[in-house]
Amino acid sequence: MAPFSQAPALLSYNQAMAAALKVLVVDDEKNIRSTLRLYLASLGCEVSEAASASAALEALRAQPADLAFVDLRLGADNGLDLVPRLLADRPSLAIVVITAYAAFDTAVEAIKRGAMDYLPKPFSPTQIKHVVERVLGQRAAMQRMAQLEGDLAEAAPAIELATSSPKMRAALDELAEAARHEVPVLMRGENGTGKGVLARALHAWSGRRDRPFVVVNCPTLTEELLSSELFGHSRGAFTGAVRDQPGRVEAAEGGTLFLDEIGELPLSLQAKLLRFLQEKQFERVGETRTRQADVRLVAATNRKLEEEVAAGRFREDLLYRLNVMEVTVPPLRERIEDLPVIAEQIILFAARSSRQKPPAIDKDALAALRAHSWPGNVRELKNILERALILGRGRDIGLHSLPERIVAHATRVPVVGGDFTLDQIEREHIMRVLARAPTQDEAARILGIDASTLWRKRKRYDGGS
Repeated sequence: MAPFSQAPALLSYNQAMAAALKVLVVDDEKNIRSTLRLYLASLGCEVSEAASASAALEALRAQPADLAFVDLRLGADNGLDLVPRLLADRPSLAIVVITAYAAFDTAVEAIKRGAMDYLPKPFSPTQIKHVVERVLGQRAAMQRMAQLEGDLAEAAPAIELATSSPKMRAALDELAEAARHEVPVLMRGENGTGKGVLARALHAWSGRRDRPFVVVNCPTLTEELLSSELFGHSRGAFTGAVRDQPGRVEAAEGGTLFLDEIGELPLSLQAKLLRFLQEKQFERVGETRTRQADVRLVAATNRKLEEEVAAGRFREDLLYRLNVMEVTVPPLRERIEDLPVIAEQIILFAARSSRQKPPAIDKDALAALRAHSWPGNVRELKNILERALILGRGRDIGLHSLPERIVAHATRVPVVGGDFTLDQIEREHIMRVLARAPTQDEAARILGIDASTLWRKRKRYDGGS
């Protein structure tokens, strides 16, 4: 390694930028650890050390790090094997593998296993400084992205709440009424309809608007981690629980807790949640002390919970407690008249985030978008428009900007207000209702015609006339 006595000459670097950077140095040679510690500390980093793989895992659990330097050979341990284990505990950790036995194959393997970089010994202070600067740059970019997402989240309700759809207006009326009360609210609707956005709007309209709005996405965690996420845990409750940790319930004190996709909640946790709803009491995982929290609960689901109850996967008593007030969010295909406004808002926010001039959508592209069935709802529309914005590089959005599945469908499907005959419009409407209605009798009821008339029309359509 190059002599670190050269380090003072490099300290024009802005040390304040690295003041909060936590670095873990993993090397079985004490002098390497000490030297790296001294230099990293001179850059303003907070440094911890470990001489073995097991010690590194314990150190990371005791104090989460942003950056780790991991030696390739750790006595009997292999540093490459340690890389994925560290990342399993902290996925955001940037890892640099260091070794005196440099080889191209080893470098490739290190990157494959998740390392950010690979440094052969001896390395210089300048190389270490560049690694720190790189991690700081990545962290700053992530912070800017998080800030931007937060800003967009504050503005995003305008995308969903600007409506000329009777079904959406009815949902918003129910939402406004629910906001005036302190009871639990259950929001139903397909994936991507904007249930989370409406939950945030409910919070903003309520008397709890000045307190936290906290989100828990139920399907993303294991049962043990979800229990800890919700209610917190005490030190030693499970492997890796090195300190007491409050959960999202406590974080939401005085505000609103939003449980997204509550139909995925394990049965054992359903019992704990029911108790919390009834008594406002809970215990952290691994603790016997009973705690209380003043939290308003809003839940969302894309499942038919009554069917989940019948199948024994969801508690009936919990469903009753959650479903005091219900808001059903219509899918995009049932509020297609809102699509132009929603699309305009999505483009405006996406263009602002990338510092572009918002492009227009030409009439053919808009017609194609209106003709699509939108199984992914507003989320699918957002993805398609953001893709069009990126690929278009400032040009207006036309058919050439849209995926083939959207364009191909548009050439076949009539839309209200387009250049189509009444017979074509009628056929399209009837076929769409038939596609979603559970029975033909129910489809006839929705269409306002008797079943025999519907049977004759369907037979004519199937015959191609």
